[in-house]
Amino acid sequence: MLLAGCKRDGANPAGSHLKGEQRARPVKVATVAQKPLERTITVLGSLAALDQATLSVKVAGRLEHITVDIGSSVRKGDLIARIESRDYELRLKQAEALVAQARARLGLPVEGGNDQVEVEKTSAVKAAKAVLEEATKNRDRVASLVKQGVMPSSELETAQATFEVAANRHDTTIEEVRSLVAQLAQRRAEVEIARQQLADTAIHAPFDGAIQERRANLGEFLSISAPVVTLVRVDPLRLRLEVPERQALSVRTGLTVRLNLEGDANVYTGTITRLSPAIIEQNRMLIVEADVPSRGVLRPGLFARAEIVTSTNDPGLVIPAAALVSFAGLEKIFTLKDGKAVEKLVASGRRGSDWVELVSGAKAGETVVLQPGNLQSGSPVIPTPADLPVKGAAKNPTPTKSTGGGTE
Repeated sequence: MLLAGCKRDGANPAGSHLKGEQRARPVKVATVAQKPLERTITVLGSLAALDQATLSVKVAGRLEHITVDIGSSVRKGDLIARIESRDYELRLKQAEALVAQARARLGLPVEGGNDQVEVEKTSAVKAAKAVLEEATKNRDRVASLVKQGVMPSSELETAQATFEVAANRHDTTIEEVRSLVAQLAQRRAEVEIARQQLADTAIHAPFDGAIQERRANLGEFLSISAPVVTLVRVDPLRLRLEVPERQALSVRTGLTVRLNLEGDANVYTGTITRLSPAIIEQNRMLIVEADVPSRGVLRPGLFARAEIVTSTNDPGLVIPAAALVSFAGLEKIFTLKDGKAVEKLVASGRRGSDWVELVSGAKAGETVVLQPGNLQSGSPVIPTPADLPVKGAAKNPTPTKSTGGGTE
């Protein structure tokens, strides 16, 4: 019994010593690295057609032919529809006949394109001029004979009146010829109008695109300006975005835009090409537009969440995602100091598939513990370097916090 009691008394101190010791925990560690990162602004927007036009008829008539329907693709200059043209062909022939008539009255060949006329050389003006010259000579001869006393003065008065009538007739003839020249020009204009109306019976596509809506049917009589189809340009598309005022200064033309669509895992890219000159006063937003290739998938009217890449080489601190611990809205990491774990509160920024940006709370070169689990601050650890390089830190960053549509 004495021996047994001695053994129990000797074992207690050793047991209490082992209980008081805290065994060092082996952990894997990595280094806080400085990497070039993208800076982005997250905004919302929608896709719209780059161009949209409602094609209407310029002349009235019955719809004789239509070559497209909803969804049809067309190229610039393709025939869309045609109005019955017989009436306009007859109007063109009538106008051409009036031109021929006007040319004949001026002594020009009936057919021809040269409408230049020398007024003094027309037959009507020549005849009037001959009568005027004869009246002039007769007046001068009578005046000479009256002066010699051979003829009475009444004869001179008659000759003078004949001269004035001939002069007025000459002037009137010149004015009539000039009126015929003007009338010929008018007839020419009427021919061009009739020819243009005949051409307007056909409706052609003004740009490459697709038919969004068909608004007329065969055999329907259409008045002037009646809509036939709605044509939209679908490649590229116009991405319309609203950027908050506090981030508007960092947006400029030429920046890259990435966009995601609801239910589509693909990422589409475009380029900012247009900026509004002013901020909208009602919501303090800047309207930005980018051109995005449709790839045959995107359609006007789709809602999009977009990222505007404002910088591609902005230095930032990153750690492996496994080193960050989040609990109750707080974010923390464990660093090493004198062989022990030290807890630090941090603020994170953008995230990648295997990395996290640290906005505050850490310095480049610090060692962080990976997958700390229930590790406590001050616990001794045995570090083991982990071969976990941070990949893709400069590509496709994902914002973790946003206020008013912008990444913080």
